[in-house]
Amino acid sequence: MRSEPTIHLAIPKGRMETGVFNLLAAAGIEVHVGQRGYRPTLSEPGFEVKLLKPQNIVEMLGVGTRDIGFAGADWVAEQQADLVELLDTGLDPVRIVAAAAEGLLADGRLPDQHLVVASEYERLTRSWIVNRGLDASFVHSYGATEVFPPEDADVIVDNTATGETLSANGLAIVEELMSSSTRLYASPGAVADPEKKSAIDGLVLSLRSVLEARKRIMLELNVSLQDLDAVIEALPSMREPTVAMLHGGAGMAVKAAVPRSDLPRLIPRLKQLGATDIAVSRLEQIVP
Repeated sequence: MRSEPTIHLAIPKGRMETGVFNLLAAAGIEVHVGQRGYRPTLSEPGFEVKLLKPQNIVEMLGVGTRDIGFAGADWVAEQQADLVELLDTGLDPVRIVAAAAEGLLADGRLPDQHLVVASEYERLTRSWIVNRGLDASFVHSYGATEVFPPEDADVIVDNTATGETLSANGLAIVEELMSSSTRLYASPGAVADPEKKSAIDGLVLSLRSVLEARKRIMLELNVSLQDLDAVIEALPSMREPTVAMLHGGAGMAVKAAVPRSDLPRLIPRLKQLGATDIAVSRLEQIVP
């Protein structure tokens, strides 16, 4: 009997690690980190896991020693890696931006002079320099890029979540190069293998169901028969809400999975339309 294939999974070590662990746990997949801290185990059989830096995950997927892995879209773009994007988790959202010392800018624009640009993102930065037609030299940084200006660089290209670190260092954003987040990627060879692809698809389905559930909540309410149509029309449900008659025909019970972001305006509107006994509960997973 042919054994099931092993899926070699890479998880980013560092700030992205906790979010990925929590996402897996929400899908019912526990991660156990033992004494061999870089080789955790999953409660789901068939997966062999290693913790790596995000940059290395992209490299390992590219050469095929890892089948799937979580990494930032910025490093995939930086390395021009030929990978298959399976899922955008939306975790760790950042922007890759060019920023300069505020005193260097005129009306928010870079001056027409030779510039020194520092970054960890060499390919992205050199491409930006060429596309902008800048007279500039590139300096490779190895972390803490925001401290380079003004003495050691005029401009930096770096990632930022809120812009606070840039602002604290007297830098102003000149341009956004791209947006990034933690995503699940696969090597082309892994998705070309039917058996591996089946296992990978199962994992993606589980994770996607968690991400979908995080965007929605279950809303339950009671309403009279005469107000039912107006309430249903106001509900932004996935397809159609579930409707059932209350005991004794006293009214109707309505249940729908609605976007979490709609709640602040939705609940007052439903009350106006005659809804009562409104209950909100969290969803763990949604599989369309």
